[in-house]
Amino acid sequence: MTDDTSANDTTSDFRPEARAPRGFADKRARDLRAERAILEAVSAVYERYGFEALDTGAFEYADALGKFLPDSDRPNEGVFALQDDADQGKEGQWMALRYDLTAPLARFAAQNWETLPKPFRRYAFGPVWRNEKPGPGRFRQFIQCDADTVGSARPEADAEIIAMAVEGLEAAGLPRGAAVLKINNRKLLNGLLTSAGAENAGQKLAVLRAVDKLDRLGVDGVRLLLGEGRLDESGDFTKGAGLKGKAIDSVLDFVSAGAGGRAATLDNIAKVIGGSAEGDEGLLELSRIDAALTSLGIADDQAFIDPSIVRGLEYYTGAVFEAELLLSTTDEKGNKVSFGSIGGGGRYDDLVARFTGTATPATGFSFGVTRLAAALRAAGREPGGVARGPVVVITFDQAHMPEYFSVVGQLRAAGIPAEVYLGTSGMKPQMKYADRRNAPAVVMLGGDEIAAGTVTIKDLDAGRMAAEGVTDNAAWKAERPGQQTIPRDQLVAAVQKIIGG
Repeated sequence: MTDDTSANDTTSDFRPEARAPRGFADKRARDLRAERAILEAVSAVYERYGFEALDTGAFEYADALGKFLPDSDRPNEGVFALQDDADQGKEGQWMALRYDLTAPLARFAAQNWETLPKPFRRYAFGPVWRNEKPGPGRFRQFIQCDADTVGSARPEADAEIIAMAVEGLEAAGLPRGAAVLKINNRKLLNGLLTSAGAENAGQKLAVLRAVDKLDRLGVDGVRLLLGEGRLDESGDFTKGAGLKGKAIDSVLDFVSAGAGGRAATLDNIAKVIGGSAEGDEGLLELSRIDAALTSLGIADDQAFIDPSIVRGLEYYTGAVFEAELLLSTTDEKGNKVSFGSIGGGGRYDDLVARFTGTATPATGFSFGVTRLAAALRAAGREPGGVARGPVVVITFDQAHMPEYFSVVGQLRAAGIPAEVYLGTSGMKPQMKYADRRNAPAVVMLGGDEIAAGTVTIKDLDAGRMAAEGVTDNAAWKAERPGQQTIPRDQLVAAVQKIIGG
């Protein structure tokens, strides 16, 4: 900055407004604890499946990203980009913050392919950045967690990813029945387009977009979009795919074939698109996925085939899958909210080929950690449990600070989070501070306690329970006295009882 309002100008009256940039959220202990708990639980599942942890840098060269390739006029399109310093007389290259974890994987795999074990199985988590318009629940920076297998064309590789996603989401805190993996195959969709007589790329895309709206518009709405078009409630008209009677019926028969278990659904689909070479190939792949999932103990209510699932029309090349939250969720005001999809993935066999020119099969699953944490919280399931504060040692006299730090050191040595209050307030504000920290207890040492070799412990958890009306249980009150003065050598045991009780 060159004007008089420089941040380094301490004589200026300029005061910047304290504000976070749009789309970037501040997180306190509750949110960080939730995300950490989810990542630890999911990572344990992924490693049990034999997947290796990998972390790539926050920046990638812009021409390697693929999806949001910046052009020369708008190098920030879709991503946050900057130009690197010139190197050896050459103009600096554009590099951008990664917008997902898959593009860096493709670059890493291509760069290290000769030395990697093949297939290469890796999982990764970390922040990603997108230069898009922020909105409710939509951030420019968020945490993703991915798992991918690069180098295997076997449908069983897709099945393992699906099974791992099921187990990972359950480990993260979603009990069985709270979420389901829906599976489809792009080859089935391509076979459907062939059997429906969709002639050109525009018509094929219109059919797939109509299918993708089944959940929102229902069969009747999709029928209109497959035909001439649909007039919505606002009066806007959406042009349809232009299919005719039997072709429309075949598409609707296809998307309605998902009733029943995986095997029954495959039979239903075969009746609709059987005979199409690509459709039959997709059926065979799904049949092998079903067999592997069954062997892995993944039941139909955990993962099922849904022909209406359409993902990444220009990205996925085979199996596609989507995790849908089934739990009832409400916001902080008690209003129902819908999270819908909380993760997804599929087979993408062309991404690594951008670097090598050689087709390299790959499949993976990704979910937003922040989104999953919000969904769990909205369902009344606090990820990672309640964030507890430390035991707080109250300070009375500066002369006694060595005693306070001796006590806090004793607690920390026993693995108990603890702190000495280092503000300058009196007793009452210190108690309020401990309560705001959600401390389980405070420890008090006045001159009398120090002389007698004792400490006084106030059980804040007991006080909170009493405030909630738990006052008539004599046994509980006897076991959890609100305040007690004990010999100092009994401090750790007493605090451990409070924390563990």
